[in-house]
Parts: sequence; structure tokens; C-alpha cells
Amino acid sequence: MNIERDIQSLSNFKRNTSEVIKQLKETGEPVVLTINGKAELVVQDAAAYQELLELRDRMEAIAGIRRSLASMECGKGRPAEDVFADLRKKHNITAR
Repeated sequence: MNIERDIQSLSNFKRNTSEVIKQLKETGEPVVLTINGKAELVVQDAAAYQELLELRDRMEAIAGIRRSLASMECGKGRPAEDVFADLRKKHNITAR
């Protein structure tokens, strides 16, 4: 983030909206909008926002996998074969 470029007042954003939109599309970086000198809003290009959402989803998946691996290392959990066997028995499904 470039502090001089990416932090702007809301008033400046209103006056120069088209220029800020061009900047958002060119850089892919969000712009922090200030009101009375305090950061209040973040404006971001839709493609960059979608990328951020996808990154968050990947990070959540990785965190879940790490929790599961830690659980297995502590002796919690069951082998997949046992789980599938229980499901087949519960739902009366014959193995192929």
C-alpha cells in the first residue's frame, strides 16, 4: 500500500471519483477513505475483492486441515475405512 496514493479523504474521492476508479483498476490496491482525518471506509476494485475472498476461503480451508491434522496427531478421529463401513451399515449399503 502506498500511503500517499492509497489514503484519501472522502471529499477528494467525491471530487475525483473517475480518477480513483482508474487507479483502483490499474493498481488492484484498495483506497482507504478518511473522514475528518480518520480512516472510515475502504474502496476496492471488484476483481481485487473477489481475489481477497478466494484467498480468505483458502486460508480457512488450510486452517481447518491443520486443526484436523493436529486432532489426528493427538489420537482423535477414526480411519476413513471405519467411517465408511459404519455408514454402509447404517444406511444398508452393500460394498462393491
